[in-house]
Amino acid sequence: MSDAAQPSAAEVRAAAEAVKAALDRHLDAVERRSGPEDPAVYAAFDEVAAAAEAYDELLYDAYDEVTPFEIPGNDALPAYAGPEEPSALSVLIRRDYTVAKPQRLLHQAQRIAALDPDAATDATGRAADAVAVVGSSVHAALGVLFGEYEPDEIASRHREFGLEEGDSTLWVAAVDEPAEPGEWLAAPFDHADPQRVVCRFDVSSVFDEELDDDDDDDEDDLLEPADRSR
Repeated sequence: MSDAAQPSAAEVRAAAEAVKAALDRHLDAVERRSGPEDPAVYAAFDEVAAAAEAYDELLYDAYDEVTPFEIPGNDALPAYAGPEEPSALSVLIRRDYTVAKPQRLLHQAQRIAALDPDAATDATGRAADAVAVVGSSVHAALGVLFGEYEPDEIASRHREFGLEEGDSTLWVAAVDEPAEPGEWLAAPFDHADPQRVVCRFDVSSVFDEELDDDDDDDEDDLLEPADRSR
C-alpha cells in the first residue's frame, strides 16, 4: 500500500455510500422492470458494478482491505439499445479449435476426398492430385472438412476430426431491416454492435474451472453480481 495517493477516510466513506445508493437504484429498477430484457435493469447493474469497483479500489488503497464482491470485467456487453420489438435478426457465431491431432484430420479429409473428389478439388483448386494433397496439407484438409460438413456437425464431432474445442459464442443481434443479398459478405463482422445484442450464449472452459474452484472451497457462497452475459 502506497502513501503517495492514499485516499482519505471521507473518500472511502463516500464511495461506500455510492455503492448503497446504486444498490437501491438497482433494486428499484428490478422491481419496476417491464420484461426480462429491460434496459433500465442493465443500466442499473452497470452502475452497481462501477460503484463497487471504485469502492473496492479505494478501500484497498486506504486500508489494504478488499470486498467479497467479484467485479465484472470490461468484456460485459453494454446496455441493450436496440428496438424493443426486433423485426430482423443477425446471428453471429464464433467457434475456436486447435488442430490437436493433424494426422487424424488429414486421414478424415483424405477419406472424404476419396469418396467425393469434387470436394477436394474445390478445396485445393487442383483436380489431378486433389486426393493426395488433402492427405498431406492441413490447410487443404480443413477446406475439405468445412466444405463437407455443417459447422454444428463439426462442433459435435470435433474429436473425430482431430480438433480440440476452444471458446465459442453466439450473438443474436437486432437489425433495422434484413440486408440485401450479398450486402455484407465482404465484411461480415464489421458492423456487429454490442448494444444491439438481444441475447448471447458463451461456452468456455473458464466456466468449468470456476465451478471446480467453487467445489474445492469449503466456505459458504458469497453474494456477487451476476454475469450479465445474455
